[in-house]
Amino acid sequence: MDGGILGEIAGLDYGAVAARISGEITGLLEGAGAAGAVFGMSGGVDSAALAYLCARAAGGRALALVMPDTSVTPESETGDAMRMVSITGLEHRLVDIAPIVREYSMYVEPDEAARANLRARVRASLLYYYANARGYLVLGSSDRSERSIGYFTKFGDGACDAAPLASLYKLQVRGLARHLGVPEGVVSKASSPHLRPGRDAEGELGMTYEEIDAALYCTDELGLGPEEAAARAGIGEDRVGRVLRMRAASAHKRAAPGAPHAHT
Repeated sequence: MDGGILGEIAGLDYGAVAARISGEITGLLEGAGAAGAVFGMSGGVDSAALAYLCARAAGGRALALVMPDTSVTPESETGDAMRMVSITGLEHRLVDIAPIVREYSMYVEPDEAARANLRARVRASLLYYYANARGYLVLGSSDRSERSIGYFTKFGDGACDAAPLASLYKLQVRGLARHLGVPEGVVSKASSPHLRPGRDAEGELGMTYEEIDAALYCTDELGLGPEEAAARAGIGEDRVGRVLRMRAASAHKRAAPGAPHAHT
């Protein structure tokens, strides 16, 4: 794959990016009259970058919820989340969602895929519980890459009042995280939503984030068609096509609920 295209994608002024997003978070809270912000802290690079930004923008008005399901979440992931909380000094709550998921599962037919998404939706419920209790806004940590291809749970990790990182590709979030001082072990480790045991994001997607970002950048930013995008990015046209198909199939996840017309 063409390393030049990756340099184009990642080559941002991250000091300016951090200042812009921090200012947007502050302005968002002030504009909404919110007392603060709450977000999910998973231990991955996206939530770590958001934690550092919230520490800058909201400080004592930010709450990080660490919500492992101890039946599937690796201890190392929770350990990384708690380390980010310690470094940033943010207020936090640690809630094991395994008993909640177990209780739900007692009343519905078994389905592992549905249970995986249930985990994400339980977390969203807890985020909004704290948001309601404190008069906070919920901030999501999804990046542009994952939102574009629908790699998130609708009304789960996709549920938020604002998504401060949604304009940044995954490679850009990694660059921002490094600029902010996020430990390299968190920045460079394999991404995973930890909704099922033994899964990681690139394995589920069947592509690397470098390929996904290159395909999105060439089609969205450069306006190239699939064949031109593949040539410019140095990846197979089948890869570009897969990204475009994932984006089309997940359009409903990014759209407001439709309202059928009562009259023609």
